[in-house]
Amino acid sequence: MAKKENTPTDFVFSKQNYVLLLISLAVIVVGFALLAGGGSDNPNEFSEEIFSVRRLYVAPIIILGGYFLVIYAIMKKPNKEI
Repeated sequence: MAKKENTPTDFVFSKQNYVLLLISLAVIVVGFALLAGGGSDNPNEFSEEIFSVRRLYVAPIIILGGYFLVIYAIMKKPNKEI
C-alpha cells in the first residue's frame, strides 16, 4: 500500500476572515437582543416601550452593521505572506 503524502490544503478564508465573521455574528446577536422585550404582562394594557429609540433606530442600525461586516468578512482577500 502506497504511503499518502500530506499536502497542505488551501482554505477559502484566512484566520482573519473567520474572526471577522464571528465578530459580525456577535454584533448581529447583540442587535437582536436590543430588539427583544417591551411586552406587557397584561394583555389589556398597551406598552409604549415598543416605540423606544433603542428598538426603532439603534437595534436595526446595529443589525445592518453586522450584516455589512459579514459581507466585508466574506469579500476580504487574505494577506499574501511570502
